[in-house]
Amino acid sequence: MQALVLKRYGKSPQIDFADIARPGIQPDELLVRVHAVGLNPIDNKIPLGTFKPVVKLSLPATMGSDLAGVVVEVGNRVTRFKVGDAVFANIFDLDRGSLAEFAAVPESAAAHKPENLDFVQAASIPMVALTSWQAFKERMRLKPGQKIFIPAGAGGIGTFAIQLAKHLGAKVGTTTSTGNVALVRGLGADEVVDYKQQEFERVLRGYDAVLGTLLGDSIEKSLQILNPKATIVSLVGPLDAAFAKARKLNFLLEFVFSLMSLKIKHLAKKNDVEYSFLFARPDGHQLTEIAGLLQAGSIRPVIDKVYPFEQAKQALAYLDEGRAKGKVVVQLR
Repeated sequence: MQALVLKRYGKSPQIDFADIARPGIQPDELLVRVHAVGLNPIDNKIPLGTFKPVVKLSLPATMGSDLAGVVVEVGNRVTRFKVGDAVFANIFDLDRGSLAEFAAVPESAAAHKPENLDFVQAASIPMVALTSWQAFKERMRLKPGQKIFIPAGAGGIGTFAIQLAKHLGAKVGTTTSTGNVALVRGLGADEVVDYKQQEFERVLRGYDAVLGTLLGDSIEKSLQILNPKATIVSLVGPLDAAFAKARKLNFLLEFVFSLMSLKIKHLAKKNDVEYSFLFARPDGHQLTEIAGLLQAGSIRPVIDKVYPFEQAKQALAYLDEGRAKGKVVVQLR
């Protein structure tokens, strides 16, 4: 089968199409014929070696983690799916990839595709949905009436996170460029700061949570808009010791991550704010709940561009420019 494969890490990583063997499946897995793959920023970070100490891949490794497709084979312990089922899933951090004609998917990571979404729309959902769900419901315990700041509201994570936060009853503040103000307001954002005109930390006040989506000093600046006892969950770093412990990493990495997060942890503590770093994990049961929201129309996919499989490298390059309004998806069939 054809797959987009990472062959070598580095500042100029070696990524090429290759003809590789169709994956075999374990008793608790599904073999899925992939119809579409949603791309995520981490798909561009991993080849650089940024997460090499954390995300274990056996090179050459198939790239991608989000997918939607049709089950063509099931293991003998699988109970929730059958051949012919349309599914969507995230297989991040499982030493396997989705940018291929077929993918092996643990039953625990998969959910039935919402009937009102096509494969492209469904493939755009898993990573951003699980990230938002786990940040809001597990880390922040976001409650109705609380205020959450979600910067970069027009991006892949932002467009989903705004909608989920509104569904949970929160009030949402975000940043975007002038041309995307209408988009994020249409998704439910209550306070919108045009970052080309104003600095968000001079405008927003009284927030209870921040979803860190931007590199640079955005997270430190967000401390200025938070109430005491507020929560910051970062998706971009710095990594912290709790993250290392949760993944059972060695003491050296735990120490390194502790140093990396020392400044933000100190500033957060000084402001009576809790900081943590989040890697979303695959979870088919959570995806099933999210599918219900999509089926009901409570949340809708936002897709910027769709590329054919043979242009997957161009799709990754476009995503890396940071200008996408919503998600970038690769369509295989």
